[in-house]
Amino acid sequence: MPLKEHKPTSPGRRNNVVDDFADITKKKPEKSLLAPLTKKGGRNNSGRITVRRRGGGHKRRYRMVDFKRTRSGEAEVLSIEYDPNRSARIALIQYQDGQKSYIVAPQGLTVGRKVESGSGAPDLPGNTKALMDIPQGTMVHNIEMTPGSGGQLAKGAGTGAQVMAHEGSFILLRLPSGEMRQVRQECKATIGVVSNPDHKNIKLGKAGRSRHRGKRPSVRGTAMAPDAHPHGGGEGRSGIGFSNPKSPWGKPTLGYKTRRNKRTDKFIRRRRDQR
Repeated sequence: MPLKEHKPTSPGRRNNVVDDFADITKKKPEKSLLAPLTKKGGRNNSGRITVRRRGGGHKRRYRMVDFKRTRSGEAEVLSIEYDPNRSARIALIQYQDGQKSYIVAPQGLTVGRKVESGSGAPDLPGNTKALMDIPQGTMVHNIEMTPGSGGQLAKGAGTGAQVMAHEGSFILLRLPSGEMRQVRQECKATIGVVSNPDHKNIKLGKAGRSRHRGKRPSVRGTAMAPDAHPHGGGEGRSGIGFSNPKSPWGKPTLGYKTRRNKRTDKFIRRRRDQR
């Protein structure tokens, strides 16, 4: 995905790096695969804000992406499309009986290519197989964590996990974060790396583009009053103190580990912070 820079004709254009969408082959989405997507503005069912810094943004419709890929048989890629709800591109595919579906598009997938799922599918980008049928060293994405649950791992733009080893009924994967994790061999994964790898190099350039995405301004705790935030108050520009950084509700933050999932700890061979 090539990027382009604008001439600095205004402060918002200066240092602005945008996507040129050269890989998009169709502008309007497939109507039969759209669903309404209502905005919550960070509020719960009683109308109270439970997630700060959300609201506004451009109206979107959800694209019903097939993360399970349970249907066997070949399908032809009709188009590569933009999805406002994810960083990756999506591909519109059509099966031989005419049924259409969206999938997460991997790098190298082009219009006219055939994709399929099942144990007999070749090891080509876009094909989905059980991890037990994928050779060691292959890059995969859209990986299930439990059989039949649909892809949950490595779905963001430019990401991919590597099949490191086959260990009995488990497959050892190296995830994009560097974590080494065991996944059951019956879980499905799609071969290849997710499309749109230059997404991480985009620079919005101005606050308005962030507001278009539904993100509201974030105020630093040190800029607040002492009754509004633990970091607030003090004379001049006072720091927060490295020994005691806190959230607005007094919980430790800035590096404080919050993961509490002993049920799945046994599947993690190496944590991401132990690279």
